Amino acid sequence: MQVDVVDFQAADAPQAFTESLHNTGFAVLVNHPLPPSLVQGIYDEWLDFFNTEVKYAYRYDEDNQNGYFGPDVSETAKGNTVRDIKEFFHVYPWGRYPSTVSDAALRYAEQATEIARTLLSWVEANTPSSVSANFSRPLNQMLDGSTRTLLRVLRYPPLTGHEPAGAVRAAAHEDINLLTVLPASNESGLQVQDIAGVWHDVPCDYGSMAVNCGDMLALASGGYYPSTTHRVLNPTDDSAKRSRLSVPLFLHPADDVILAEGRTAFEFLHERIAELRSQDIKPS
Repeated sequence: MQVDVVDFQAADAPQAFTESLHNTGFAVLVNHPLPPSLVQGIYDEWLDFFNTEVKYAYRYDEDNQNGYFGPDVSETAKGNTVRDIKEFFHVYPWGRYPSTVSDAALRYAEQATEIARTLLSWVEANTPSSVSANFSRPLNQMLDGSTRTLLRVLRYPPLTGHEPAGAVRAAAHEDINLLTVLPASNESGLQVQDIAGVWHDVPCDYGSMAVNCGDMLALASGGYYPSTTHRVLNPTDDSAKRSRLSVPLFLHPADDVILAEGRTAFEFLHERIAELRSQDIKPS
């Protein structure tokens, strides 16, 4: 399985990017418009935020999932019984935002969303007509009016050696949304799984950006664009002593977008959330 590295500025970038999404569900972009310095600045200041008690003042809201999620309520991937080893903050344009950090994460979310619109236009233009004919509206217009696009600022803490048996930084999972934009982390560890069950490292050079399909795009395309299983491994070298920072932007369609067979994005999202909650591990 080869996740292609695509030069955003190359003449054939739209075709190469779309082909990689079709073949693997992932693509890696280089030479893209998002400044690496912006991403690095977010990593630096949010690491400081996670290392303070201030984060507890932003404990997440049960109703809208905005705010800080500690390790005690971290996600349990579908089919797993142990929580991931991570903490994170859900950033929405309409939500609470820490006063101790700059607006860099908000600016990143805006810029990354615009890049994603371009990428969805590329996909639309290079999808076989037999597939695109089933899109209820142009892919990049599916984002219009959405209030659910989510920036997750993630910290995977240093490992202590006392983690629960079987716990990993992010267990094997698929994303629910339409498209995910993920600048390279400050540490490696992201892997994708091929159809034979073999795991492959995703290139993560400084300044690169991974993009992957979510379940919603897979559904809307009838599986033409797969929602590929991926994970973040626990490191075994010196990087285990360091925090890993990540800022995935999950692009969600507007609630009323029909994905397939009359199912709206709102209905599909809540089906998946209910499925995950039904297996969730309650904190002791």
